[in-house]
Formats: sequence, C-alpha cells, structure tokens
Amino acid sequence: MTDTASINKHEATRVKPLVEIQGVHKLFGDHHVLKGIDMTVRQGEVSVIIGPSGSGKSTLLRCINLLETISAGRIYVHDDLIGFRDVNGKLHDLNTKQIAAQRREIGMVFQRFNLFPHKTALQNVIEAPTQVKRQSKAAAKLKALELLEMVGLSDRANFYPAQLSGGQQQRVAIARALAMEPELMLFDEPTSALDPELVGDVLEVMKNLAKSGMTMIVVTHEIGFAREVGDTLTFMDAGVVVESGNPRDIIANPQHHRTQEFLSRVL
Repeated sequence: MTDTASINKHEATRVKPLVEIQGVHKLFGDHHVLKGIDMTVRQGEVSVIIGPSGSGKSTLLRCINLLETISAGRIYVHDDLIGFRDVNGKLHDLNTKQIAAQRREIGMVFQRFNLFPHKTALQNVIEAPTQVKRQSKAAAKLKALELLEMVGLSDRANFYPAQLSGGQQQRVAIARALAMEPELMLFDEPTSALDPELVGDVLEVMKNLAKSGMTMIVVTHEIGFAREVGDTLTFMDAGVVVESGNPRDIIANPQHHRTQEFLSRVL
C-alpha cells in the first residue's frame, strides 16, 4: 500500500462514525425526557455533553448503554442497532443474551463508583473479565494490574474500597470498565461526587484515555475539561440539543441565549 493510500485509509477510519443517534425519544410515563435527539460521535472522538440537571444527559447515556429502552428513534454503535433488530423496517426487542453482548462493547463510569465493597481493587477489576468473558484469572489479573498502573493505583491493588479515597475509587471504576476492552466509554458526571481536590486525578486519567484514541461520551460540568479535551461539545436543555459544535467556539461565544445563561453560571 502506498503512503498516500495508507493516509487516506487512516483518515477514513478516523472519521468513521462509531455512534449514531437518530431521533431518539424517551418517555417515563407522561414525562418526556428526550425529545428527538440526533448526535454523531466519530471514532476516536471525545464528545462532551453539558447542561442543567434534568436536561436528559444521563438518560441519553443510559439509553446508549441499554440501561434504558428508548421510546422512539434508533441508536447505532459500530453500525449495530442497539437494543433491537430490524426486520423489514419493523423493530423487535433483542433478548437478554443479545443485549448483554452489545453492552460488553460499551464501558460506563457512573457518578457513584459502585465497587463491590467486599472485593479489593484488583478483584473488582477482574470480576467482569473472568465472569462475563470467561478469561482465566491469570490473564485477567495481568491485564488488571496494567490498568491499575495506568490509572496510578498499582500500589493500591489489594486495598478495599473503604480504604480508598473517592477519587481512587473512581479510578478503580474506570480501570474496571476498561478491563472489558470496550469500543466506547461513557462517563456520567464522573467527578460530581468527589471532593474538589480529588477531581484532578480522575480528569488526568480521562485525558490520557482520550490521548490513547478511546472514543468517549462524557457528561460533565467540568468546562475546562470540555475546552481542553473535547472534540465536540453539546449543550442539552429540557430534553433537546440546544447547541453543538467545537467546544472552544461554544464556550467562548455561545450562540443560543440558553447556552449563554448556563455558561454564565458555571464559568
């Protein structure tokens, strides 16, 4: 392959959409939480979502990760229709096994760390690879130790969650999600439950993950992270996308009055 062909192939891969969200609605009874969300996240991109509480940001992530079922629309990850199969234009629910298979490709880090309190950091990280992927304990342990070193916790492998700070627990949670080798990582306000002095270490891990080429969708109030690391920034309010584009442009010069109001309060 010529150098030019190699570059063109690399560019095509780099810009290929990994996530496509098309007209997604979500209702909880009469409460219309998502109102026709459209979004594309390309391979290797960091897509940051901001907005006030109740705007639907977390619900959108939970729909991508099949923790919630959408009411209308479609979500694709790597061209796979999430949660459904299409038979002649009609959608049919996937079964539990099929949903579990799709979910394995998507890592998620929550506000709360959700670690097993009776297991060490190392045991938390190897749990899913050994139980879900049926990896050998030896192989899972080797990978887990690499991941714990990556998140700066190689010296805390045998500590229990109660012996770790909130920031350390969140970094273990990130390592745990990465242990399944996902194609996509979702972060739902990963620093919101942390004391301010612990936020930096978690954000540094996320920055390094972005540099490695991981595709990420990050719901956060950390505007500095959005400005520095984000490839796209989406502002949501009341279940709709109000404004989306280059993070630096939107933060410096938001076009919509609602975006202006929100940023004036958080900056």
